[in-house]
Amino acid sequence: MVKHLLLLAALATATTLSTFTAAQAGPLAEAATQAEKLAASGDTAKAHDLLRQAMSDFSQTLPFAIGKAVFVSKPPTGYAMYQPRDGSVFKSGESLISYIEPIGLSWKDAATKGQLESHFTVDFDILNPKGDVLAGQKAFGDFTFTGFLRNQEIYSTLTIDVSGAPAGDYVLRFHFNDVNSGKSASVDQPFKIAGP
Repeated sequence: MVKHLLLLAALATATTLSTFTAAQAGPLAEAATQAEKLAASGDTAKAHDLLRQAMSDFSQTLPFAIGKAVFVSKPPTGYAMYQPRDGSVFKSGESLISYIEPIGLSWKDAATKGQLESHFTVDFDILNPKGDVLAGQKAFGDFTFTGFLRNQEIYSTLTIDVSGAPAGDYVLRFHFNDVNSGKSASVDQPFKIAGP
C-alpha cells in the first residue's frame, strides 16, 4: 500500500512537472522546437535564423548586466575569441587589457530604415582596497552597433594605462551605461602592480 501511494505521488509529481514545463516553456523553447523540426527537414538556414531571432527577442527581456569580464593578454580578434591573461599581477608600466561582454542591451530604430541600433558608454574608476577612488574617467569608451538584428555577440576591448602607479593592490571598476534605456551595470576587476 505504501509503495503504491509513493508510486502514485511520484507519477503525480512527474505529471505536474511536465505540465508546468510545457506551460512555462515560453518563446525560446517554442523556437527551439520549431528549429529542430526545420533542421530535421533539411532547412538549416531557416532553423538558424529562427533561433537567432528568438534570442534577439529574448535579449530584450533581460536586465542590463555584464556577462563576462576578463583580463586578456592581447586584444581579441572577435566575440569570444580572446586569450585570457595568466593571472592579474601586472608589471610596472604594463597596460591592463579587458575583454567585456555586456548583455541585455536595448535597441532602437536606427537612422537607416530597417536597421536597429544599440549605444553604450563606459566609465572607469581605479580604487584602492579600501574603496577610495584614485583615478577615473567618464565616457572613456563610446560604442554604437547598428545592424538588421539585435546582435548578442557584442564585446568591448578596454585598455587602461596605469604607468606611474605605485606597486600594490587595486580594483579596476567599469560602469557600462546603456544610452537607449538609461540603465547601468558595473563590474570589478581586482589587479595588482608588482614591485620592482
